[in-house]
Amino acid sequence: MTMSERRTRPLSRGRRFDLRATAMSFALIAAALIAAGLAVRALAGVVQRRPVWGVVLLCVAVAAVLAHGRRRRRLSAARIARRAGEALEQATTTALDALDAPAPAPSTAPAPTGPYGEGALHTADAPGVPGVLDYDALSPEEFEEAIAALCVRDGCSDVRVVGGAGDLGADVVGLSPGGHRLVIQCKRYGDDNKVGSQDLQRFGGTCFTVHEADVALVVTTSDFTAPAREYAEQCGITCVDRGGLLAWSADPARRPWAAGTGGADA
Repeated sequence: MTMSERRTRPLSRGRRFDLRATAMSFALIAAALIAAGLAVRALAGVVQRRPVWGVVLLCVAVAAVLAHGRRRRRLSAARIARRAGEALEQATTTALDALDAPAPAPSTAPAPTGPYGEGALHTADAPGVPGVLDYDALSPEEFEEAIAALCVRDGCSDVRVVGGAGDLGADVVGLSPGGHRLVIQCKRYGDDNKVGSQDLQRFGGTCFTVHEADVALVVTTSDFTAPAREYAEQCGITCVDRGGLLAWSADPARRPWAAGTGGADA
């Protein structure tokens, strides 16, 4: 009786376990995780300062994930770690460049082509007078821009609108034609709301010592209380009420800083 010989299936020759390659892969993954932590920390600062960067980086990440999902072939652990490290390095470089970018400069007042050119709105207090705006129709920010444009119109240089949070009372700064430093606070008030002495005291505490003004002006669409005018006279602050503002708007020769410079800028 003969027995059939049973063939044995040859052992498959798989890839041998390489301890060195595995250790290298784990080291690369660890390095990628460390780089990811640093990049996330840097990107958090970028997103806090410039939210637009956060949206851009999020879109780039989503696009990368979608592109990766379309690839059918499998990538080795070492290749994944290498590409992740390159992507994180590029993102970190972009984030650091964004952090080192200079802060935007304060907005400068536009040339007076709109408010003081053709099609200017005329206030009811001076109907038909060219170049006189309806200041009551302006927002506080637009009022500051209008005062800056008046300064530009009358020959001032380096005029900037700096009003906002932390401005310490200065809304418009610039140099008069005679080279004197102007510091202007703008009060777009209604007729029933006058500029009081407390407003003048707050401005008086910073206009000369902090902003180093040669001439300090407070310009309003309303009026000043008697104590406010008294304080302004004692401190050398020029008050420009509604009447003075309209006169200045209609006639460049009525520029208010001339009184604070002894007529040198008249």
